[in-house]
Amino acid sequence: MDLAGLTELADLTELTALWERRWPGSLPVGHEIDGRAREVWVRFHSLPESKRYPEGEREYAVVLERHNTVLDRLFAGGEVYVLVPRWTVSADAPVEIPRGSVRWRSWLQQDDPEPEFRTYCHVFLERRPWRRGCLDGLLRQVADEEEAGVIVTDIGLRRLYHPYDGGADVFLASAEERDRLRERHADWLSRHPEGF
Repeated sequence: MDLAGLTELADLTELTALWERRWPGSLPVGHEIDGRAREVWVRFHSLPESKRYPEGEREYAVVLERHNTVLDRLFAGGEVYVLVPRWTVSADAPVEIPRGSVRWRSWLQQDDPEPEFRTYCHVFLERRPWRRGCLDGLLRQVADEEEAGVIVTDIGLRRLYHPYDGGADVFLASAEERDRLRERHADWLSRHPEGF
């Protein structure tokens, strides 16, 4: 299924059904992944000593190196979907579409009697071959809090990578796979007893 094929309603409907089978109870926005998925979750921090924001190119290089190292481990040699959400105050408000993406799903995120306080979420999706560094621009925007809720996933939606300002939440296909990845990058983990 190429990107042009994703514009067909049937393909998008199939993708939605696959998402709902793989990640029941979760919306396709990074911070919306259901807590029941924690059995396959690990969080990595993107800078030493759990520093949240990079200062200068040397620290941006560390952030990108850590992101790309884990992304390579998850997706090398395959294709990925890149999910980027946008929020608006009305269902039909104009929204900036990320380049190369198509609108996948939209929903009312927060209802309110006052229309100006309602929030709609629109998730855009791009399918691309994974190559180390291919998302560096987006990952820098995430590190700078210019983008939020991003998910990178394989086309079977088995593994989710949610970068955020300060690190990444990774959801693996099994607890065993999670444990192997956590051990491999133990020095990138939080000292918090619950892994936050």
